[in-house]
Amino acid sequence: MQLAIFDLDHTLLPFDSDKSWNQFLIDQGVVSTKYYQEANERFYQDYLNASLDIRAYQRFACEILQKNGLETVTLWRTEYIKKIVEPQIQRKACECIANYKEKGFLTLIISATNTFILEPIALLHAVDAYLGCEFEVLNGQYTGELVGVPTYKVGKVKALESWLKKKQISPTAIHFFSDSINDRALLEHADQSFVVNPDKSLAQLADQAKWPTINFSD
Repeated sequence: MQLAIFDLDHTLLPFDSDKSWNQFLIDQGVVSTKYYQEANERFYQDYLNASLDIRAYQRFACEILQKNGLETVTLWRTEYIKKIVEPQIQRKACECIANYKEKGFLTLIISATNTFILEPIALLHAVDAYLGCEFEVLNGQYTGELVGVPTYKVGKVKALESWLKKKQISPTAIHFFSDSINDRALLEHADQSFVVNPDKSLAQLADQAKWPTINFSD
């Protein structure tokens, strides 16, 4: 089995789904504007600086579910997907996924985004599977903590290996697409890596490693 793996934000999507979801909540007036804006920008800058505390961020991301409940937040998510995500789905990205599937590859998204947000976006891209940060639920309540290995930095490799073992898959080749230096571990783990609109640090690494640079933008 051959795998084609894709990062989500600024790779398949031309924006950051976590950051835009938080901004959507602000715009809807359902969260504290000052608190959310400050936290949203702080965590996003940490991500860009490759210094994000992924567990701290996901505790913040889970607050909306803890305070409002799954049914309510799911309705907001549906509106977010329709208004923000769907209009920005990139045709070339979807074609790339479809082409891999035609060649017999198993297609997979691995993202540091939590699976509550990732799931409907993965469905829009018609991938075979997805891995993201998984919120812990105890006695029907979100705890703010994560289950398993956070799918961030080297955690993407560990989560992938765990998933492959569980599925009893031994890949003969792994292709991986990403925009971020945060994904260095998985880029180096893959048999063939592609960089998509890379950040400065990744562009330098890609040049050294001779990884092709591609663009999903229309």
